[in-house]
Amino acid sequence: MKRFKQTISLAVTLFSCCYYADAQGLNIEQARKIFELPVHCIKVEFPNKPGETLGSAAELKRPKELRPIFYGCFDWHSSVHGYWSIVRLLKEFPELDAQDSVRSFLNAVITAENVAVEKSFFEDYNNRNFERTYGWAWFLTLQSELSRWQDEDGQRWRTTLKPLEDLLVSKYIAYLPKLVYPIRTGTHDNTAFGLSLAIDYAQVIGNKEFEEIIKEQAKRLYFNDKNAPLSFEPSGNDFLSPSLEEALLMSKTLNDSDFELWLKDFLPALFSPSFVLKPGIVSDRSDGQLVHLDGLNFSRASCFYGIARKLPSLQHLRTAGDEHFDYSFKNITNDDYMGSHWLGTFALRAISDR
Repeated sequence: MKRFKQTISLAVTLFSCCYYADAQGLNIEQARKIFELPVHCIKVEFPNKPGETLGSAAELKRPKELRPIFYGCFDWHSSVHGYWSIVRLLKEFPELDAQDSVRSFLNAVITAENVAVEKSFFEDYNNRNFERTYGWAWFLTLQSELSRWQDEDGQRWRTTLKPLEDLLVSKYIAYLPKLVYPIRTGTHDNTAFGLSLAIDYAQVIGNKEFEEIIKEQAKRLYFNDKNAPLSFEPSGNDFLSPSLEEALLMSKTLNDSDFELWLKDFLPALFSPSFVLKPGIVSDRSDGQLVHLDGLNFSRASCFYGIARKLPSLQHLRTAGDEHFDYSFKNITNDDYMGSHWLGTFALRAISDR
């Protein structure tokens, strides 16, 4: 009996270790590599792509004045998801910020006064559609990550940022019924990508009303789609796959049996064990548009992992995900800002999904 108990205890320990490794999804070397990318750029104000519409000469201000929290990393949405990467990694690897320098910076900029400035920008008539819906969805992703972090600073940041969270949720709810057709690009405007992040947020936060609105709109926009032209992808500057992002969204919207039937009409090729989709080829990583294809490889990997998680018959898609991830992960460096300011986030998302 004693030996039996010892055996059970050892088995439980080994299972727990394996589960933790799988849940964590990355090692300290990978984590440090990704962590350094947003840390390097969250204070970098220039170069910057502001993206706003100017209503008068008085609105000509430097990015840090307009966005005192999310002014770094080239553009607003990259700054936001850079913060998400930092929070996601600090939760698992607090030793990455052993001197608390990153934590101190976040404490300094995430203040009620700064949030009011950020929020007022989204309330400006000329910029009411700013970052719709890509940046909105990444901000909600940041908030959902903070909500799951039992950390005093993290909880304060989440509470401080909540006025902007509430505003963006209300904007999403008002916008979706007006969207007669989905936007099917392979870049920021893609509707399915934004909805996929938003539904994850709603489930984590426990906002059932918002979750049901997203599911209802996703079905309205995508349920009748058939025979996706996957062979047309990618376009030359895609960082999202329109077909796979739609499939991932519907995997979160439909139950298992309905999703399987829908996917067999939409992307029947995925069910073949010999399915192959080659990673996007990047010819110049100093070109801000061409390097998008590294992001495509990471986002495709996330889609493959997510779709495979839904249906046991599609486990072979994990191999395709690994191939895409491995092609681009070795190329993530600080060498060129056009890739370094954002690609780490997409790599981290793929690792988390794996």
